[in-house]
Amino acid sequence: MNYIIREIEKKDDKIVENIIRTCLIEFGANHEGTAWADPNLNRFSEVYNKEGYKYWVAESEEGEILGGVGIGKLDGIDNVCELQKMYCLSKARGTGVAHKLMEIALDYAKKYYSKCYIETLDNMVAAQKFYEKYGFKRIYEPLVKTEHFACDVRYLKEL
Repeated sequence: MNYIIREIEKKDDKIVENIIRTCLIEFGANHEGTAWADPNLNRFSEVYNKEGYKYWVAESEEGEILGGVGIGKLDGIDNVCELQKMYCLSKARGTGVAHKLMEIALDYAKKYYSKCYIETLDNMVAAQKFYEKYGFKRIYEPLVKTEHFACDVRYLKEL
């Protein structure tokens, strides 16, 4: 599968929201306490448009957005970012798209932060294995209280 990774643009906001919602439904996470209830889902081009924040999308040669990932500051803790809203459509999984997104996100994060945090769900087993491949270590308490109170698995990585 051929694709490009680029920064999100305004025209992508609704598409990325739909990808995230599709994935959350797939994993039974279409409820409060997850990204499902995030009021910024259709505003990524605005939210990730400042220093230390960035969101990228993977786009096929045909112009279809396949997934995305963001980096943003973890509120309340200096020097720690959060890997945010990393979702790929099922047809993009296993193609290397997620690996490329992760590499770009972590390279960017290293410029601004010393650690990267992730919250996910227990039933997202493949995602957990993926994070562990990149050196994320499971932690058992949240670093801070976030709006994602339903996320029951957390990881932290030294950058």
